[in-house]
Amino acid sequence: MFKSFKESMKKEFDMSDLGKMKYFLGVEVVQDSDGIFICQRKYAKEVLERFSMEMCNSVNNPIVPGCKLSKNGNGAASVDATEYKKLVGSLLYLTATRPDLMYAVGLISRYMEKPTEMHLQAAKRILRYVKGTMELGIGYRKGGKGSLMAFTDSDYTGDVDDRKSTSGYVFMLGTGAVSWSSRKQPVVTLSTTEAEFIAAASCACQGIWLKRVLERLGHAQGTCTTIYCDNSSAIKLSRNPVLHGRSKHIDVRFHFLRELTRDGIVELVHCSTQEQVSDIMTKPLKLEVFLKLRDKLGMCAMPGVN
Repeated sequence: MFKSFKESMKKEFDMSDLGKMKYFLGVEVVQDSDGIFICQRKYAKEVLERFSMEMCNSVNNPIVPGCKLSKNGNGAASVDATEYKKLVGSLLYLTATRPDLMYAVGLISRYMEKPTEMHLQAAKRILRYVKGTMELGIGYRKGGKGSLMAFTDSDYTGDVDDRKSTSGYVFMLGTGAVSWSSRKQPVVTLSTTEAEFIAAASCACQGIWLKRVLERLGHAQGTCTTIYCDNSSAIKLSRNPVLHGRSKHIDVRFHFLRELTRDGIVELVHCSTQEQVSDIMTKPLKLEVFLKLRDKLGMCAMPGVN
């Protein structure tokens, strides 16, 4: 398929075949007999230089465990909003190959309207983490399972300003993550079950889209997509229509998850909190937990780098 595509492009445009992709829009690609590795080492170095952080001391995690940010910044002084937006924008692009940064960057992006010194310090900590992990990326090794599976989770009422929850999901294909998200939910939830149910519904939407993309690429998923969730009540709610009377407060648009479960398109499966990979997308974690989940995402150092 790719060969025929290249030939058709050569007929239509004046172009030459440069071989295997090595660098594209800031993303470095290493292809060898073991598999494929992607990272943004060069771009990360440029970001550190742009914000004069190339000589900073590195840290082991992008956000302090238990960190809570708010709009007023606990009375901290305001900072230049334009420079802050440039910093957040640069970090957002870095999350294209760095799912370990997704939660922290998503968190600081909520305060671009009126940033304070506290928000800037949180952003600089992310840069300090990047300084010590520039070689990290995602490795897709040969021989891994070809079935798509997902992990979904939520942090109940994690935002201290409006008490909205944070949804997070990670899709795994083979040995590495292929899609991830950390986003504040659009509504205020009244229970952990509701927050988890809404997060699972968002994850299911992404799963349907990914299955269609994989099918177009000749990698059709023959079975239903497995979504791992650590909330038993949310799983029961997706399967048992009898619970509808006690869950009318959940917006109707999220109830299509039941139809997907009934039709065998997705399957919610319980997993322990310790194995919930998407925890890294929803809350600040202790260092040992963060490192464990980072490894489960398929993240590793660039091949050939000590």
